Amino acid sequence: MPTPALNLPIFAPHADAPPKRDIWLSIRRGFMGRCPACGEGRIFGRYLKVNPACPQCGEELHHHRADDAPPYATIFIVGHIVGSLMLLVETFWPDAPIWLHALVWPTLVAMLSLWFLPRVKGALIAHQWALRMHGFETAQSPPPHEHTP
Repeated sequence: MPTPALNLPIFAPHADAPPKRDIWLSIRRGFMGRCPACGEGRIFGRYLKVNPACPQCGEELHHHRADDAPPYATIFIVGHIVGSLMLLVETFWPDAPIWLHALVWPTLVAMLSLWFLPRVKGALIAHQWALRMHGFETAQSPPPHEHTP
C-alpha cells in the first residue's frame, strides 16, 4: 500500500515556485564580499556595514539577519586554526620562550579574526539570500550576467 503522506499536495512542486538559486555560488560570492545575485557589486559599504542594496544590480540586501552567527563562526574557525598551530609549535619546539607565545598567538588571533569576520558575514548573508530567508523570498533575482565569477 503506498504511503499517503507522499501524495499530499504540500510535497508536490508548485508551478509558480520561484527558480532555485545556486547556493554554493552565492556563498562564494558572499565570502568574497560581492553581491550574491550578480557577483559584481559590493555587499559592504564599510568594514561590516551592509549596503541596503547592491550598487550594481539593485538587489535588496537589507533583509539579512546575520546577528551573532558570523562572530560565533569566526571564533570557531580561528580557534581551530590557532589551536592546531599552538599544538604543532609545542610538539616541534617545546622549548619556545613564553614571550614568543605571548606575542605570536594573540596577534595571530586578532589578525585572523579581523580577516575572517567580514567574509563569514558575507557568506551568511549570501546563504540567506540563496535560500530566500528573512524577506529575500520576495526579492526578484536580477537577470543573469554574462560574467559570473
